[in-house]
Amino acid sequence: MLIALETEVIKDENEIVKWPGKTDTIKYGYRPSIYHDMSVKEAFEVSAGWAFVELSKKIGKERYRSYLTKCRYGNLDLSQSDPDFWNYGKFAISPINQVTFLKKLYDGTLPFSKRNVAIVKRVMLTEQKQSYSIRSKTGWTRQDGINTGWWIGYLTTKDNVYFFATRLLQDRKNNQSSFGKCRKEITLSVLKDLGVLDQNTTGQTSINKVKH
Repeated sequence: MLIALETEVIKDENEIVKWPGKTDTIKYGYRPSIYHDMSVKEAFEVSAGWAFVELSKKIGKERYRSYLTKCRYGNLDLSQSDPDFWNYGKFAISPINQVTFLKKLYDGTLPFSKRNVAIVKRVMLTEQKQSYSIRSKTGWTRQDGINTGWWIGYLTTKDNVYFFATRLLQDRKNNQSSFGKCRKEITLSVLKDLGVLDQNTTGQTSINKVKH
């Protein structure tokens, strides 16, 4: 979303992405409810991959490469020919690299305008409580027989900020329906064990709005 904003492919999070009418059913056909015109904000919340593929086509791979290089994000291997190169192909990022990026996002030291960073932070807000807030994003891809699930973000309290990047791997031969929930449940459990969150915190209120 940051690159789409910075390149002016979209004006803000409320811009509507038009459903193109079809997509790769192997990659995206498992959630038919996401196939309709929607705002970028909604696409972010429900992880509508097709919407970001449409934005990727408009941004172009070279502009992606330029910003990813400036941000030192991932391994910069954009050899995958499809516009969803971040999902399928050799492009990859480590959890440590994710946390480094998140810290720069929080600090405002990324090569993006303050306005665009503020928009992304606003859209990332997935839970707001009196004592803390969580800004986060989920991710899930399937390649070479492996499910790779992510939950990344940061939690802010009155006194501190805690960054997290949880990556789970699962052999698709042993698919478990709980895999999607585990990304968050494991992360929240660790935060509770560290004393960052109260043991009674359920983490269910707003986080469950993110489906993917």
